[in-house]
Amino acid sequence: MFSLADYLQRSFVVNALIVGVLTALCSSLLGVTLVLKRFSFIGDGLSHVAFGAMAIAAVLKVDNNMIVVLPLTILSAILLLRTGQNTRIKGDAAIAMISVGALAFGYLLMNLSNASSNLSGDVCTTLFGATSILTLQSWEVWLCVILSLVVITVFILFYNKIFAVTFDENFARAAGTNVNAYNLLIAVVIAVIIVLAMDLVGSLLISALVIFPALSAMRIFGSFRSVTICSAVMSVICAFSGMIISIMAGTPIGSTIVAVNVAVFVICSLIGAWKRGGVK
Repeated sequence: MFSLADYLQRSFVVNALIVGVLTALCSSLLGVTLVLKRFSFIGDGLSHVAFGAMAIAAVLKVDNNMIVVLPLTILSAILLLRTGQNTRIKGDAAIAMISVGALAFGYLLMNLSNASSNLSGDVCTTLFGATSILTLQSWEVWLCVILSLVVITVFILFYNKIFAVTFDENFARAAGTNVNAYNLLIAVVIAVIIVLAMDLVGSLLISALVIFPALSAMRIFGSFRSVTICSAVMSVICAFSGMIISIMAGTPIGSTIVAVNVAVFVICSLIGAWKRGGVK
């Protein structure tokens, strides 16, 4: 029976923890913005698009599916935000339309192409998280580190603008802020985060990684800055704890991380109720 110290001496476990923590950190940064802009399900929508893009990459037999998945997901994120601003197709309807269509198209394409001998296994691991997070190559780890640093840098540099666009687009526009440009920036960053999180929790569970830390932090804190910082800290702790539990107990990584996030949300809800005097 291996101990935790034994596992931490293995390079593939350390690589998985690095990627998992960075992915969770990036996911939490814009989670608050998505919740406040009432675009919480964009994670679901884009993850389903990424699933369809992965199916296309599999059919084309592309060695590095990031070449196909990342551009298509970014394009879909831009399309989602543009369509969501259409008065005839609201944001939630646009997300449902694109996400269901992409998911169905991806599964249909994988069935028709017969690109894999284990179709059900490939679909299951893509939807709920794969053990490939434990078999990462060094270039994949470095790619995740670079993309994560880009996401964090963009968020820090444009924090004030993201804050303004999140709370009141009309006021930000009146103050001279190019709202459309910053919405576009948010869409691109979200797409990058979704692609990073695919291997960690799977396409069906990505929205939990984005939304749960933000919702948990909102139970306790009231300011945008405090919620963002708390969300980032909790997301990292939940991802690290979930991965350790998964490795030690042999449970699915994605589901375990989400379960930890749910437990933290319940705890934060109780703390928030106690602070408001709701629990005696």
